[in-house]
Amino acid sequence: MTDLKTKLSLWAAMAAGVAGTVKTATATEAGNKTKNNPEKPNVVIILADDLGFGDIACNGSQGTIRTPNTDRLAEEGVRFADAHATAATSTPARYSILTGEYAWRRPGTGIAPGDAAMIVTPEHKTMPRMMQRAGYTTAAVGKWHLGLGDRAGAQDWNGVVTPGLKDIGFDYSYIMAATADRVPCVYIENGRVVGLDLANHPEDSIRVSYSRPFPGEPTGRKNPERLKLQASHGHDMAIVNGIGRIGYMTGGGNALWVDENIADTITERAVRFIERSVAAQQEAKKTGAEKPFFLYFCTNDIHVPRAPHERFVGKSGMGARGDAILQFDWSVGRILGVLDSLGIAENTLVILSSDNGPVVDDGYRDRAVELLGSHKPWGRFRGGKYSIFEAGTRVPAIVRWPGRVPAGRLSEAPASQVDWFASLAELVGEELAEGEAQDSRNHLAVWLGKDRKRTRGREYIVENAGTLSITVDGWKYIAPSGGAAKNHDVNIELGNAKEPQLYHLTEDIGERNNVAELYPERVAELAARLEEVRRLPDRRGEISDSKK
Repeated sequence: MTDLKTKLSLWAAMAAGVAGTVKTATATEAGNKTKNNPEKPNVVIILADDLGFGDIACNGSQGTIRTPNTDRLAEEGVRFADAHATAATSTPARYSILTGEYAWRRPGTGIAPGDAAMIVTPEHKTMPRMMQRAGYTTAAVGKWHLGLGDRAGAQDWNGVVTPGLKDIGFDYSYIMAATADRVPCVYIENGRVVGLDLANHPEDSIRVSYSRPFPGEPTGRKNPERLKLQASHGHDMAIVNGIGRIGYMTGGGNALWVDENIADTITERAVRFIERSVAAQQEAKKTGAEKPFFLYFCTNDIHVPRAPHERFVGKSGMGARGDAILQFDWSVGRILGVLDSLGIAENTLVILSSDNGPVVDDGYRDRAVELLGSHKPWGRFRGGKYSIFEAGTRVPAIVRWPGRVPAGRLSEAPASQVDWFASLAELVGEELAEGEAQDSRNHLAVWLGKDRKRTRGREYIVENAGTLSITVDGWKYIAPSGGAAKNHDVNIELGNAKEPQLYHLTEDIGERNNVAELYPERVAELAARLEEVRRLPDRRGEISDSKK
């Protein structure tokens, strides 16, 4: 096996660009940035998929699940009790992270099909672009789910898919276009499908449709005998790797992923990017330049279809969903391990969270419901994925930066993922332009665990799931809506109601007692506050002092 020193030397030969494609700041530019802000840590975001607040041991689930690597991160950093995604589903939550803007401000930011056009577009001012300005080499690895190309259904899966992630600030990308239960079921590296050999196998040409099946191709609906994992609802279109998907596709050949290997594949790509980046840093130091890296690593776990590697099968005692949590924790450990082995852990800020809350049965009969036992993915909270109740957006969140972030601290400060953008801009010394990250606020002190008082966190938390809610000082108002009260397919209360809802989370964290009729003035106050956020955000999403 090639030793680490030899491996770094090999990567150093390619240090002018990650994988030969990365654009980096010049030594002069990096030097100027260093003078303005002498310390710029590497930044790694690890974003899980559908991981509930109660799905990690350090959030109170020690008796039902083991997550030693995630727990280690918490022991060495700050764990948040009141951190939120901005939405209870994937696409809008991820949109907010990368743009610093609430997704509900823009049409077309709902759950995206696999052939959606880019939702975060080249016209957006994005977090990775901001990090590039600060001299960072940037990468996105893993689940994407924010669309590709400039026209829905018109991507060239057999050539270069463009525009793509390089056009919004990512120097390097190795992604899944959407989710594992949606076609196309291939990896895309820097705009090209990985492993597609049309010169020798023209029959592998990829076609994707979200409107009609391809003649002669089996589907989960018509050919259930071909499925190794039966659907509980939906997921009965194209069959790939013995699993029914959403959408239809044909072709792909050897480029098609194997579900059991997804975690290994994308985690190792993330590790390779880190190794290449460290080699580039070593080369840059010879000229006195700084070359930090920013990695946006999005796991597929624990999203459906849950098909963990055989190393994890049966290890949790909770079936495929529990085993997928163990697999996610392995990915976390692999990232922490490479930071340790390369000697850069103390100069790397790691942020771990989830895009939204948990769901147990999300479309496949994987025995997640039957084997759940006493485990509570939602923790103490009501609802789950898709829900405006707390479990929809109150997610695990941990920040580690050895020597700079207090170790083993629990923060109760209200926090939102929409603030990552402005907070990282403060960290790396970048001023945000007019219209950039308009809903994001600089709460760097909170995210670094340097503000222990609950009242010093985010002034208000806005959540999106069919309707909107706003929480201020422990009071949560949910705006009336005509949507369904429950999603019976996934057995989750959505929180929609035609009348206003008001919950005093300080006394009623489970949102069981709607006290709107008892506090009409509070309802009116919060409804007005929410409307003001809707209508009159300033460039930081703040409410004017006169309205506080």
